[in-house]
Amino acid sequence: MNEILIADSGATKTDWCVSKQGEIVHRFTGKGISPIYQTEDEIAREIGQNVYPLLNDRPISAVYFYGSGCIPEKEDIVRRAIHRYFTVQPIKVYSDLIAAAHALCGHNAGIACILGTGSNSCEWDGERIVNHIPPLGFILGDEGSGAVLGKRLISDALKNRLSAGLKEKLLDRYGLEQATIIDNVYRQPFPSRFLAGFSPFILEHIHDESIRNIVDSCFSDFFERNVMHYDFRKNKVNFVGSIAFHYAPYLKEVAAKKGATIGKIIASPMEGLIEYYA
Repeated sequence: MNEILIADSGATKTDWCVSKQGEIVHRFTGKGISPIYQTEDEIAREIGQNVYPLLNDRPISAVYFYGSGCIPEKEDIVRRAIHRYFTVQPIKVYSDLIAAAHALCGHNAGIACILGTGSNSCEWDGERIVNHIPPLGFILGDEGSGAVLGKRLISDALKNRLSAGLKEKLLDRYGLEQATIIDNVYRQPFPSRFLAGFSPFILEHIHDESIRNIVDSCFSDFFERNVMHYDFRKNKVNFVGSIAFHYAPYLKEVAAKKGATIGKIIASPMEGLIEYYA
């Protein structure tokens, strides 16, 4: 059996893995690839300069690329860019939500959720998405995400809703003033990344009541505004992403209160994708 190339891409980095019969042959990290922000030529240049040369003419028989921004109308941009260097069939391009479904549920029915910098979710029947609540980004949605946790933390700090001393500790830790916060959120690029960057502080102070209230509220919103619109009493709820992985005990507590059963919680989809194609 020949080797297959699997890619899991976000906006900042891509996890590339060559797999053969479920075993990792070669794995490395490259720059993020997104057809939302890059042209076909730019994507092809990244693959030609920083991916193809690292594979040492391996006998790749298929390419499966999963990425943020790989919505149906953008799939061909990525597929054509890959095809310039890999003249194989198939070359499949999927969204990061499909990556979550394949990695978490495989060929079984279930609910697949992403909790990282942003959040997303869907109901999966084993072959396709049958129900999807749109995430809408951290301003209108992305409940439970790192960006929304950070947004709540900063908002509560500036409105003096944190426990005594925590506001000063937070601002001192990150060298922040109200003006710099406003600039990063409203004027600089990637505000969601800026806000998600406060997750370590939240975890460090998770036993403080004001912090724990933020976490419980954000996770409750994720279940109520997303998961509970699916058949969550029949299907297990599965999670992938850094927030889900690091906050797993608190996520499970909220799920239990909502009557949901948690299945898998993994940090990255790659291991599940390797198993899916095995």
